[in-house]
Amino acid sequence: MPESPPDRVQITDRLHVVANLLDTRDWPGFAATLTEDVVAYGRTGPAAVVARVRSHLDVCGTTQHLLGNIRIDLDGDTARTTSYFRAFHLGLGDRAGASYECLGEYRDQWRRGPSGWLLSGRVIDVRAEIGDRSVIAPR
Repeated sequence: MPESPPDRVQITDRLHVVANLLDTRDWPGFAATLTEDVVAYGRTGPAAVVARVRSHLDVCGTTQHLLGNIRIDLDGDTARTTSYFRAFHLGLGDRAGASYECLGEYRDQWRRGPSGWLLSGRVIDVRAEIGDRSVIAPR
């Protein structure tokens, strides 16, 4: 039986999976990466977190969430990560031609479950914004 990758590799992969799920708008997949008591994006619980994210991403066009400078602090079956992000959003409909980009840091909490590492908390620290924020404004 193949050996499982180290926790740091699994958590880094999960960070990348979450970013990809946001960009592909795979909402059931995104919900499956969250703990039942997740607190993220100013909301609590998977349904509320997904609804909050959808309110911003379903109103814009193509997005790309890039991650870097990932730092991981492991403590048994829990972990904390801090990672830089750069999120690019294209306008859609009456906002076509506009774009919005933000740069900052994700401060995440993770918990190991039967299906692997799950996101249990996320705080976003936006440090710079470029473009038209209305691109991601809920309608």
